[in-house]
Amino acid sequence: SEVRHALTKHGGNLGSAGCVSYLFESVGLIEVSKNSIDEDKLYELSIEAGALDFESAEGSFFIYTSPRELYNVKDILEKSVPVEKSELTFRPTTLVQISDEDSAKKILKLLDALDELDDVRQVIANFDIPKEILSKIMD
Repeated sequence: SEVRHALTKHGGNLGSAGCVSYLFESVGLIEVSKNSIDEDKLYELSIEAGALDFESAEGSFFIYTSPRELYNVKDILEKSVPVEKSELTFRPTTLVQISDEDSAKKILKLLDALDELDDVRQVIANFDIPKEILSKIMD
């Protein structure tokens, strides 16, 4: 009921179970700190271990695997580099571009409200707010 209330208060609504599952794929996710290994070396190790995709973010590298291969790839990588985190998660198959500040503010307020709820463990979304809009909102 708290989740429904937060959604309603911030302009959202609660759909039926699984109604947006087609927008996400189940994946294994492995996170490695950028301080622990060179990007090219980790990329090569990841692909050889059976990873499906590789991303570089601000302070971390993210390696994506099939759900079945998560722990096999993790075990192989741990022989060469410390793994910060590994988990089964969902990854958006398509992103919705948010192009106006008002919508971005509403979405971020909703995420904050959901994050404060004790029953919410994790929120996975498929929106993309450009850095320019985020910097305007955060100022």
